[in-house]
Amino acid sequence: MSGSTKLRTAIIGLGMASPQHALSLLDLKDEVEVAAAFSPSEARRAAFAERFGLPVVDNADAIFEDASIDYVIILTPPNTHLELVQRAAAAGKHVLLEKPLDVTFERSQQIVAVADRANVRLGVVFQRRFRPTFIETARLLAEGALGDIISVSMRLNNWRPQSYYDEPGRGTIARDGGGVLLTQAIHTIDQMITLAGSPVQVSGFAVTSPVHRMETEDLVHAAMRFENGAIGSLSATTAAYPGYPDEIEILGTKGSARLSSDSGVIALMDGRRIALDDGAEGGGTGDDPMAFSHKNHLALHRAFIDALRQKRQPMASGEEALKAHRLIDAILRAADEGVTVTL
Repeated sequence: MSGSTKLRTAIIGLGMASPQHALSLLDLKDEVEVAAAFSPSEARRAAFAERFGLPVVDNADAIFEDASIDYVIILTPPNTHLELVQRAAAAGKHVLLEKPLDVTFERSQQIVAVADRANVRLGVVFQRRFRPTFIETARLLAEGALGDIISVSMRLNNWRPQSYYDEPGRGTIARDGGGVLLTQAIHTIDQMITLAGSPVQVSGFAVTSPVHRMETEDLVHAAMRFENGAIGSLSATTAAYPGYPDEIEILGTKGSARLSSDSGVIALMDGRRIALDDGAEGGGTGDDPMAFSHKNHLALHRAFIDALRQKRQPMASGEEALKAHRLIDAILRAADEGVTVTL
């Protein structure tokens, strides 16, 4: 896999997440060639081929059996991920996997272990890690600009109409593994953990509000304690009409940072005030979950390709994704059992 040779990839799953990936791959046509795209739905295959001009196949076997394909992009429902990663790993293909890893923490652990044993790279679609606001905040935190962290909080106030959950399988344990935490809030949780570290204790409540008819939770509030003694809170919902920007707030002994969907501000006690701006890249908080550009997906794909060429783990790796899964599992267990859970 040389730096001058195009990589070959294939897409498995052509649902609502696929356009951002297809557009990113078209932008990277000098770096990567899409060899095939597959969906079990003939209508989806036809619509995808017409819109993006990319080749489609009517059987996933053609992808796994094609030795020229270097990596696969898996965008299928969560409950299919483990088996597809197992097939990719057996074929020696690297994997870029849509979040969440899978429907349970145990299956998610198996995915990471399978990729590790096969020595294939496993990247997870946490595209919000590539927001300029996030990258700059991470840099300042690493430099100690905020001092010691004393408080961490995150809020996800999305809106999803009932029609969203009327889609067969959506918001069910069997297909999605959970509700707002695993499907929507996992992005913000991943950012929070990457910036501030993983909590070591959590307690909280998780309910299905009267706003939705669904099997899993659409409203969660949790309290957290971090290893250094910092405390914080987490709230997440898809019942906040009409949908508001997600927020992460970090308080330190030398200042504070507040990140929103596409902007942020870092205020330091030495007088510096740093305004951050992603260029209106927010969206997806309301009726249309995919109402945002593919800019961050493009950055994620470029970084994943670089990781493959340099034979190193991607920044948003499977191991990194397990941190968010571990916290989500602990919050739901705390809510279900009415106890404080130590991670």
